Amino acid sequence: MGWVDRLTDQAEALMQARALMESSRSAEACVAFERVIQDSRDPYVRADALVQRLSALLNLGRSAEYAVAVDRAFDAARDVDEPYLHGHLHALAALAAHHQGAFDRCVTHLVQASRSLGAAPDVDRETAWGWHDLAMAYSYLSFHGYALSAIERARQLGNATGIPEETFAAPGIRLRNAVALDHHGDTDGCLRVLRDIGTDLVKFVRVGRTDLLRPSSRVAYGYALARLAALGEPTRLPAGAPEATRLMIDGGDSARARDLRQLGAVCLAIAADRPAEAVIRLNAAMVSAETLGAAEPARLRSVAHTRSGDHAAAHDADRYAFRLATQRNDRLRDMYMDGIAARLDHEEMRRAAAQYTEEALTDPLTGLANRRQLDLYVSDMAARGDRAVVMLCDLDGFKSVNAVHGHHSGDLVLQRVAGVINRVMRRGDFVARYGGDEFVVVLPGAGRAEAADVARRISAAIATEEWESLVPGTPVGVSVGYAEVSGSGPALRDALGRAFDVAARQLRAAREHPHPVA
Repeated sequence: MGWVDRLTDQAEALMQARALMESSRSAEACVAFERVIQDSRDPYVRADALVQRLSALLNLGRSAEYAVAVDRAFDAARDVDEPYLHGHLHALAALAAHHQGAFDRCVTHLVQASRSLGAAPDVDRETAWGWHDLAMAYSYLSFHGYALSAIERARQLGNATGIPEETFAAPGIRLRNAVALDHHGDTDGCLRVLRDIGTDLVKFVRVGRTDLLRPSSRVAYGYALARLAALGEPTRLPAGAPEATRLMIDGGDSARARDLRQLGAVCLAIAADRPAEAVIRLNAAMVSAETLGAAEPARLRSVAHTRSGDHAAAHDADRYAFRLATQRNDRLRDMYMDGIAARLDHEEMRRAAAQYTEEALTDPLTGLANRRQLDLYVSDMAARGDRAVVMLCDLDGFKSVNAVHGHHSGDLVLQRVAGVINRVMRRGDFVARYGGDEFVVVLPGAGRAEAADVARRISAAIATEEWESLVPGTPVGVSVGYAEVSGSGPALRDALGRAFDVAARQLRAAREHPHPVA
């Protein structure tokens, strides 16, 4: 029994809305899912409808609605114990984060999606679709190997549950793999993949199953044929087979389909030896960089210039396409470097926490010490009679982050701030999340000059973070206050209490002269 089979309230309305989605009628599906959400009180039904509505919004490219839709879906899914639903939601949230340029958030969702879908106990259609959407998310982020593995899992589940073979043929995923090879200079590899896509289409034509192709697949097949033709290798289709133009016209109402139709017309103009028309079409095209990568228009411009004999312009366009493709890889590499560093910091913190107690001494969101561990650390310091500086760090603009982007984005900001503070600390310094958006730093053996230097480094590091990609339009800053403490035993504990008060007053004073950063 599948997930949808267990839903009784509004089950027929849900199935009808899902059918609209599968036929790429996302605008109608979006309205239908919203009606289910309004009419049902069943938490499982509402959660499913909100997840599916998010998928429809992604298909339509209504990016202004992504943040609210993601938050609504996560709020509804929080109390629903269903691995498939959480896996599918994380896959869609990864796509939304990718469209918003928040790569670190995107990768976090990808990992969680894979784990949740891998834990789904049932072999059902819904889990197959979850793996399909995860494969799409991998593909759009250029993780082509992961995408192919995920779509193969979707295909296996689909075969076991009666989903037709052509549903998960995934021409769009393989198409993005092909053009990525071309963007990096491997045109032969691109041609091999495009030929394979064309071969699959020929197979479906010969067995009379083209009418069963989903619209999103039809437009991908159409673009693959047009791209082959632009590279000088038109595909011979059996008699009666739909041509590239027809396939792209029948591609549904999604934003990606509209983009592929525009770029497909460019390819067909090149193939028809009308390079001037192709360049004019490129100049007028309004396509998302997420559909086939930012480098695709530049690469097509190069092919058009080559066809017209302007090899200097073709060379310049090719260099620009390669640079765009490489920039994307650089960002992914930097993102993984940051992720590895954060994991190492977390492991070091866990080893330090183990010396105190087996109780939970870490903040589950940021991985920093929590208030309990801070108290233990202060007690140990008091027993030793150490001199120290206590520093309070309070975020500026955090309420706006939660208000504009939701609490899930707010959590990601807190996680990144924790990593930033950890990164600039001296060896032996102690960092804790005190609560909310407040962090406490204890600097053993430090004086005011050293504390001022640390405060400057924290402020500078947060100022240089790329907040715009994580929470667009809501700058994040920090106010810092600190105070010296010294003594031993109870005297030090009293001094620490007074230091917190002094630091808090300094922080409030800093708020009167804020320095927001973006």
